[in-house]
Amino acid sequence: MLHTGSPEVIVDDLVRTPAAVADAERWTAHNYHPLPVVISEAEGAWVTDVDGKRYLDCLAGYSALNFGHRHPSLIAAAHAQLDRLTLTSRAFIHDQFATFCRGLAELCGKDMVLPMNTGAEAVETAIKVARKWGYQVKGVPANAATIVVADGNFHGRTTTIVSFSTDPSARDDYGPYTPGFKIVPYGDLEAMDAAIDDTTVAVLIEPIQGEQGVIVPPPGYLQGIRDLCTARGTLFIADEIQSGLGRTGRTFACDHEGVVPDMYVLGKALGGGIVPVSAVAADASVLGVLSPGSHGSTFGGNPLACAVGTEVVRLLGTGEYQRRSAELGARLHTDLSALIGHGLIAVRGRGLWAGIDIDPSLMSGREACERLAEHGVLAKDTHGSTLRLAPPLVIEPAELDWAVERLAAIL
Repeated sequence: MLHTGSPEVIVDDLVRTPAAVADAERWTAHNYHPLPVVISEAEGAWVTDVDGKRYLDCLAGYSALNFGHRHPSLIAAAHAQLDRLTLTSRAFIHDQFATFCRGLAELCGKDMVLPMNTGAEAVETAIKVARKWGYQVKGVPANAATIVVADGNFHGRTTTIVSFSTDPSARDDYGPYTPGFKIVPYGDLEAMDAAIDDTTVAVLIEPIQGEQGVIVPPPGYLQGIRDLCTARGTLFIADEIQSGLGRTGRTFACDHEGVVPDMYVLGKALGGGIVPVSAVAADASVLGVLSPGSHGSTFGGNPLACAVGTEVVRLLGTGEYQRRSAELGARLHTDLSALIGHGLIAVRGRGLWAGIDIDPSLMSGREACERLAEHGVLAKDTHGSTLRLAPPLVIEPAELDWAVERLAAIL
């Protein structure tokens, strides 16, 4: 049954949202500008705010909620583990660790994985591993390693990562910046070829740039990177934190070109929307450069994370969610494309992931998100008049149609 966003419901004769928003503004640093929606419950593709209004979640935690809110088997795995063991640190081995690591390694077709917590930690891990590999295996002179990245990238917000960001809001006033990165235009193989030299230890790329507005590269781009890295003796690192684990209709976005990177960087959906879980997956010839004490995390690969992550891997192993994303994604992109010239000027994406550009003469992206929220749909703007849509892969066809109808209504 399709449950649409209902008019605001008064609970105990008091509208609670304004006070909750004001409290959040008063007591937290303003590093985000959230919509004035205060969520208290959720299930599947739907969330409910503190006043009882329901919204269709078309952001899904930036793909962290690929399996929807409170997926029954993920909740069951978490509950079962909570009753047994939640943390040991990596000073010891727990009984969920090898199961998770093996399952994820096999899903990725790699020899081994290194579990961490957040996506940014996984990217930092990949950078460190690539540099160490460059010095120990490739023979790059000490402290001379470089990594080629793309303009418009978003890989996280640590000091090192923002050092090669081209987004002023993420980068400005955080210097001095970490050296060792070369930035080339996204989608430009000639520029990338020119940037790679004997000091290059890796190319770090998003197969689809999410934060930039779901930018899909030209056909053959990923294969071109693979060929360049192989020919020039450098690692290909694919940041699949948002694009991976079913979001684009395949297990990984790289699969659309049949490309296998040297390292997968994973996160978000790997934790099932329950706990932060991230990982780097690679062969022993790459991850094998790490030695005890050279990198670590107290919470990385903890029992609760591994129990949930193992169930995520099992769900992906069925292929159901990849199929849903591909089939419903085709439906979504067809319906969105019909709105081009009727308020939209461009639509991009793959699977259940879309970047849509609203005619800026109509409204900003922020205004569009506020209007959609009034109509019971949650989405997120980026870069002016661009919206990102990334509903949970459990969304029903009728719900997806309803969301597009709400978008058409505000346009």
